[in-house]
Amino acid sequence: MLPRKDLLDIESLDREDIEFILTTAEPFKDLFKKSVKKVPTLQGKTVLTLFYEPSTRTKSSFEVAAKRLSADVTNFEVTTSSVVKGESILDTIDTLGAMRVDYVVVRHKMAGVPNMIANHFGACVVNAGDGYHAHPTQALLDAFTLREVWPGDELAGKRILIVGDLLHSRVARSTARILVKLGAKVGVLGPGSLVPDSRPPEMEKFRSYEEALRWNPDVIYLLRVQKERQGQQFFPSDNEYHSVYGLTTDRFRQVEAEGIYVMHPGPVNRGIELSDPVMAYDRCLINTQVENGIATRMAVLYWLKPE
Repeated sequence: MLPRKDLLDIESLDREDIEFILTTAEPFKDLFKKSVKKVPTLQGKTVLTLFYEPSTRTKSSFEVAAKRLSADVTNFEVTTSSVVKGESILDTIDTLGAMRVDYVVVRHKMAGVPNMIANHFGACVVNAGDGYHAHPTQALLDAFTLREVWPGDELAGKRILIVGDLLHSRVARSTARILVKLGAKVGVLGPGSLVPDSRPPEMEKFRSYEEALRWNPDVIYLLRVQKERQGQQFFPSDNEYHSVYGLTTDRFRQVEAEGIYVMHPGPVNRGIELSDPVMAYDRCLINTQVENGIATRMAVLYWLKPE
């Protein structure tokens, strides 16, 4: 299997690419769970994180992943750079290109910016989230997490219910696509104004939790309510959203009784997407997703090769 220069979306990956990354992540996870925390795989290479939007999990996860592969990491602080003086993205990239970095991990509020940088730059570019468009490493870590529950082809045919703000969610787009590529079935539930009609036809749309639970999902994937991306109010209040689309305490009792797994890309809004008892549930995979983000991103950096 040939390595690639960039990881920009899930659509461009074929099944072989996905399988390679997920399989490679397994020994990396075993490695950092043991006493050996670093391998010399990327020794002498430099990874630059270029985040135009706030991030805790993704940014720190990439930084830890790169350091565990023995790469040098440079964090480009947008708020203290010439960007605030009006410097364009391409001028910033030209400046950083002169520093001869090998990998650029970029997040931006506008869709397509990572692709533009990749076309302009010889280093490997990893899309860490662009607008509403894509978040491929989140999708890969989600798939890796579910493959730990159902190894190999056992994920095929499993039912994953994605709940929440699908309209503004790059996570929903990327994760739904990778799950379909791996043979899983995906259903969606959310406020009508936040569930786009342009979703793939094989994804079932439900009108209520009761209807969705009759579908017998194996996993409920809760999406964060992204108020920072919503230019208008899409539902009356946080309490109203929680009562209709959140995993309330009462709703959680049914989920627990049926042994349904729960996922969330983080950060969690308690009392909106889920109630407190969910976080202590033995089939809540949220912290496992964070842990698996490091192994999966190690695998991605290992897979990519600069020009």
